[in-house]
Amino acid sequence: MGLAGRKSESSHVTTLAVDNYRSLRHLVVPLGPLSVVTGANGSGKSSLYRALRLLSDAARNGAVAALARESGLTSTLWAGPEKVGSQPARPTARVEPVSLRLGFSGGQDDFGYAVDLGQPSGGAGASAGERTMFGSDPETKRESVWSGPVLCPAAMLAERHNGAVRIRDTDGAWSHQNHPIRPYDSMLSEFADPQDAPEALRLRDRIRSWRFYDHFRTDAAAPARGSHVGTRTPVLSHDGADLAAALRTIREIGDRTALDTAIGLAFPGSQLTVADHAGRFDLQLRQPGLLRPLRAAELSDGTLRYLLLVAALLTPRPPELLVLNEPETILHPELLPPLAQLITMAAAHSQVIVVSHSQPLTHAVQRLAVDDAPEVTTIQLVKEHGRTRVVGQGPLDEPARHWPKR
Repeated sequence: MGLAGRKSESSHVTTLAVDNYRSLRHLVVPLGPLSVVTGANGSGKSSLYRALRLLSDAARNGAVAALARESGLTSTLWAGPEKVGSQPARPTARVEPVSLRLGFSGGQDDFGYAVDLGQPSGGAGASAGERTMFGSDPETKRESVWSGPVLCPAAMLAERHNGAVRIRDTDGAWSHQNHPIRPYDSMLSEFADPQDAPEALRLRDRIRSWRFYDHFRTDAAAPARGSHVGTRTPVLSHDGADLAAALRTIREIGDRTALDTAIGLAFPGSQLTVADHAGRFDLQLRQPGLLRPLRAAELSDGTLRYLLLVAALLTPRPPELLVLNEPETILHPELLPPLAQLITMAAAHSQVIVVSHSQPLTHAVQRLAVDDAPEVTTIQLVKEHGRTRVVGQGPLDEPARHWPKR
């Protein structure tokens, strides 16, 4: 039963499934070591990206807060009819329980996870007879952890039904006593244990290691333009404030040849350095024809964004899953081929998902994915009658998927 010791590099998400999240009424997509999600504006790309982030937040007990930032569960639910056909939607009354479901699965020897979020059932506050002021918080109705690509009873390792959790032991038997859990807590946070539930612990740590980069700031007050105290930085922060330290870390303990190549391809003849002023690091880019190097505060928005992506993709500590949302934003077309090369290089160490509306970037990635580079899984989304679907995917084409029943 135990799969906790399996090496992470042999594992990756092969299927992502979402039900009732914004325009994703029912979406099941296959994922490879390198996947590119593309489509027109409004096709549902951002919703797919947010769904992945919401899955990651769920493993940190952060799903409720994440939904609150999107104005709550009601605002994020599929707004169309329960049954979607080929005709435009007509107003109908809902009869099924409100359910926002997210899940993923891996290969034959990997794990799967699913969570079902719904409306609160009501409850008392801390004092007897006092009702809670948090009655609009969504509740976790079901959670499941299983082994293999498809959820089935024989593969189940741990499951949660409303307020009760049961865990399968190393002999394959279910725990005799149900464990209580609060409706706003995740089973992965509360019951991941190295002895009683090693698989849940392994899965929780994997999900928490997922790394997301979304729209770095490049305005005049962007954190990446400032001077900051430098420390070893194998992982670039989400706001890019430690850009200079991250690039210096790559030069000292990472792939300095790849770093120099990334700069040379994007800015021929240029040299990137980091200056140390009493412990505060300053990024400097020396370009041909200039008498002095340019500091981060002087760089163009596109140049700064490219350097941020270099630091994110050449990290000396690659994550198991790296997700980029529209990395091509404000980049000059000439920077897209070097960016594509960085993406394919990163896919040699991490599973990479790129959400992009840029066809030139998509084509550049596809052209590079030959020989030893990972094969590209291209997922093109389109919206019909308000619902997002995968182009070319019929009902019998989507990967097998079963949701835990309430």
